[in-house]
Amino acid sequence: MDKLLRYVQRTGRLPRLVGIVTTVRAVVLADTHAPLRWRQCPPLIARYLRQADLILHAGDVCTASVLDELSGYAPLRVVRGNNDGEEVAAWGAPETMEFNLAGLPVAMIHDSGQSAGRCARLRRRFPAAHLVVFGHSHIPADQSAGGIRIFNPGSPTDRRRQPHGTFGLLRIEDGQLLEARIMPVEA
Repeated sequence: MDKLLRYVQRTGRLPRLVGIVTTVRAVVLADTHAPLRWRQCPPLIARYLRQADLILHAGDVCTASVLDELSGYAPLRVVRGNNDGEEVAAWGAPETMEFNLAGLPVAMIHDSGQSAGRCARLRRRFPAAHLVVFGHSHIPADQSAGGIRIFNPGSPTDRRRQPHGTFGLLRIEDGQLLEARIMPVEA
């Protein structure tokens, strides 16, 4: 409730409340690595954040100031990554998270392990989830197998071997994932 109040005070607007509305638009981030890589929100991402009902961050935030910045746009759910310390944990980031998003069972984790067998492994780890959001590799992924969909938005700031940074967009309605897109961050 405190986060919701801080959001309203900062933005002057009420968010659509997750769980009450039947459609949710989420921006998905991972591996922002502040302050080394993320000094402030890239303008393209900020444009999408202003329209989001929810922000999901799959870890490696590295500093809680990014979480404060993001929560100024919309409610935020975040899990801790391998580079996140006590400051991010104290902000409220657990190692894993499971929740219902507009009727869709969702799980989040930072490191999903090696790519071989990932869908099956995440199905075993999160048997109730229909969607698992993860990060760590900085490589965008959107796969389905065995009744689960896994989604890694990549990194908006540390592209590694990718042609550009990326982030994700999700649209969920009445328990169905209607849209999952990997978006490039153009310079």
